[in-house]
Amino acid sequence: MILAIPAPKIKRTQGLELRPASGYDSQPVPNHNHNSEAGTPREPLRTAVITCAVLDIEIRHFARDLAHIIHIQTLEQGLHNEPDKLRRTLQEAITRAELLPDIQAIVLGYGLCSRGAEGVRTARAKLVIPRAHDCITLLLGSKERYAEFVKQNPGTYWYSPGWNLHHIPPGKDRYDKLYQQYCEKYGQDNAQFLMEQEQTWFKSYNRATYVDLGVGVTDADLQYTRQCADWLGWSCDRQHGDPALLIALLTGDWDSDRFVVLEPGQSIRMTADERVIETAPACPGPDSPA
Repeated sequence: MILAIPAPKIKRTQGLELRPASGYDSQPVPNHNHNSEAGTPREPLRTAVITCAVLDIEIRHFARDLAHIIHIQTLEQGLHNEPDKLRRTLQEAITRAELLPDIQAIVLGYGLCSRGAEGVRTARAKLVIPRAHDCITLLLGSKERYAEFVKQNPGTYWYSPGWNLHHIPPGKDRYDKLYQQYCEKYGQDNAQFLMEQEQTWFKSYNRATYVDLGVGVTDADLQYTRQCADWLGWSCDRQHGDPALLIALLTGDWDSDRFVVLEPGQSIRMTADERVIETAPACPGPDSPA
């Protein structure tokens, strides 16, 4: 059972030792071409961005001076909990973007995301998807850094400016809100049982890691993450992300090591190796010969 829980209003607190990293806001965004591997300079393709709300702050920050980004759609957080719904919603967003006559490419601020990105496709524009399991790879800067961190810290639950803004992460606020909703819907006895089940999956985690690109970070947000970790009995740390992957997605620096670039009609599928995703084999159309 998945309940949509609005994010709480977080009060600013004092005495926090962690501070936002400096230098991100002033980082220049390079003007890469769309054929970097061939080395042939090209004008940037007129591009639409479709992103999860978790990355909305970062996407809009790094796209703000890019004239070829002519459309940004932001989809609600949490769609990955229902992969089929994410797939439908992404496809609908792609279809809307392709109604814009000037669009030449569509890039996704998504990774594989519970395999919800499998099967989506364009009708006439290029479709670009990062080789990433989820949005955390886009914040950390590479699939290699993500894989290494998860390998070294398998019990990590991720927090970020977007995650904290658009949903209630594990912690006391989430517990209290869910308990209230369950009591109202199912009664106190049933609510207690449901909360015990809710807490079961937390047992596989022991670490709260806040990752950011220096955009949208507040002292209150960092303090809130530490409060959640303290309540859960987890350790807490902060990882300064790397905007390189996100910038490459937006500027068109689409090398095959980091991105899959699809032609109209193509889609992606998950791989069982470090590539994460690949172009899926073409399916015969209704007019194809048997």
